[in-house]
Amino acid sequence: MALTITAARPDPALLDLPWRLPLEEWPEERLAALPRGISRHVVRFVKLSGRVLAVKEIKSELAHGEYDVLRMLNRLDQPAVEPFAVVDGRISNSGEPLDACLITRHLQFSLPYRALFSQSLRADTATRLIDALAVLLVRLHLAGFFWGDVSLSNTLFRRDAGAFAAYLVDAETGKLYQRLSAGQREHDLDIARVNIAGELMDLEAGELLPADTDPVETSNQIMTRYAELWEALTGMERFDTGDRWRVDERIRKLNDLGFDIDELAITTDFDGTSIQIQPKVVDAGHHSRRLLRLTGLDVEENQARRLLNDLDAFRAAADRQNEDEEIVAHDWLTKVYEPITRSVPRSMAAKLEPAELFHEVLEHRWYMAEQAKHDIPIADAIADYVAKVLPGKPDEKSVLGVDTVELPVIARP
Repeated sequence: MALTITAARPDPALLDLPWRLPLEEWPEERLAALPRGISRHVVRFVKLSGRVLAVKEIKSELAHGEYDVLRMLNRLDQPAVEPFAVVDGRISNSGEPLDACLITRHLQFSLPYRALFSQSLRADTATRLIDALAVLLVRLHLAGFFWGDVSLSNTLFRRDAGAFAAYLVDAETGKLYQRLSAGQREHDLDIARVNIAGELMDLEAGELLPADTDPVETSNQIMTRYAELWEALTGMERFDTGDRWRVDERIRKLNDLGFDIDELAITTDFDGTSIQIQPKVVDAGHHSRRLLRLTGLDVEENQARRLLNDLDAFRAAADRQNEDEEIVAHDWLTKVYEPITRSVPRSMAAKLEPAELFHEVLEHRWYMAEQAKHDIPIADAIADYVAKVLPGKPDEKSVLGVDTVELPVIARP
């Protein structure tokens, strides 16, 4: 057998990796010390050509299948890790065949859920993670993706202005359909509820879960959160023809949830006295797309909402509501956002991504003003934040020395 590499843009440097060794025996100098989640397969992070890649050892058929599914999800602009390559035809130094390897790009500033709980977090962290997972699951289901193994372990989380954004990291059991049935969606939800309860019980046994958090009750919240979001996005609404303003209200409500509407189905009764409205196609990222259009900043949805709020406040304070929005946004970017994010010393630049840093500085400024009972200049707020808060933050771009596989796990039958 010959070594084969399947990739959209293969990197010749892949040939330099020790493919003749089982993945668990790869030398330390090849590896990047990043936190790993719990996986049924061997997973390692490697540094290659200035990037960090995740390598998973898996059967050839499964590796190629997952690679194809991840490529399709990326084409659909779904929140999932980006596939990089599949390496097949591996032979050990003793001549024994080795499993294939699926390679994906490491998602910067993301962490597995166990690494998050190893830090000092708010008491409602479990609820916020489940909220993020529910949003992810709704997005995937709207795209026709059946996951088949929904869990916190198969998800990566990035901070998003006080909340979390979730990304699919394991699509081994997933499959794309034209449209999911209600039974398929409910099956994914049942899997999620059971898996999350077990994962939270593991955290509880390892004393990583707040004492007042009930694993089963918390895991059940994904059912409620999912149902609320699904109804808001897909439910049919009926009202009198005199209340046509409610069409715009429905659109605004969906925008507030972070979704854009691509098409609406609007029908009237035979006598024309009432209207039915139902979103046909919805997509997430309303605020992030608007911010990207105005400033070129590509950030998470809640971060975009927060930055847009600050942009709107900047516009109002300068009495520039009648000026071109793009011009005002450029001034805000160069006079407010960039000076703040660039004021962080290089030694602490990997603590938080710039948009999250900006959000935290705004929060810190508000707390300072509340204590002082007067407004605080933004320059004073960033200086105080960098001096007192930022040094205690972990490096979320490359959280070194935290390997979640070393955290205690209680085996379940």
